Amino acid sequence: MPQYAVLIYTDDSAHALDASDEQLAEPNAHGDELAQSGALRAAYAFTPRSLARSVRVDGVRNGPFVDSAQVVAGVYVIEADDEDAALAIAATNPAIRGDGGVEVRLIHSGT
Repeated sequence: MPQYAVLIYTDDSAHALDASDEQLAEPNAHGDELAQSGALRAAYAFTPRSLARSVRVDGVRNGPFVDSAQVVAGVYVIEADDEDAALAIAATNPAIRGDGGVEVRLIHSGT
């Protein structure tokens, strides 16, 4: 079955090192729902942009690689019958409300 990466774009990650259970309730509930559905294969929540470091030819810089209003706050991998099914699953992500959104990419290869 094809696998798809769902990249989550938001103003910043909710997963600060000191985030409370209450602050993480909505994203964690979404992850739990995906796991229960059987579609979820892996999920990774990133820390806030203030902890990001980017590497370029001239060295290491503080902050995300791309300076934009939204950053990649996390990524998860799902299995779906086809792209339409993957898009339907991705549309349930709470990040799509407000200014955030998700990007769905077919995974070509990997381990």
